Amino acid sequence: MSALVVNRDNFDSEVLSSDKPVLVDFFASWCGPCRMLAPILDEVATEHPEYKIVKVNVDDEPDLASAFGVMSVPSLFVIKNGSVVNKASGVRPKPAILEMLK
Repeated sequence: MSALVVNRDNFDSEVLSSDKPVLVDFFASWCGPCRMLAPILDEVATEHPEYKIVKVNVDDEPDLASAFGVMSVPSLFVIKNGSVVNKASGVRPKPAILEMLK
């Protein structure tokens, strides 16, 4: 299973109301590091069904990016029970991403 693209219409139901920890990847299609990170996130999504991996395109969803204070892409946010519990900017290796989710 690959990462799920979310927008303002389904963000609350897919992310804030999720019963699983959610990793939100704020990305842009023009961003090289974002494209490098995408297959890593797809691997995590496939190999770890206990987590939900979602993507938010900052160009399509500037209000969501603003609400989370995203200043650069890629930016990763871990949300548990509707609250941000971890965040990082830039490309991260798979082990670091998994560590963020614990």
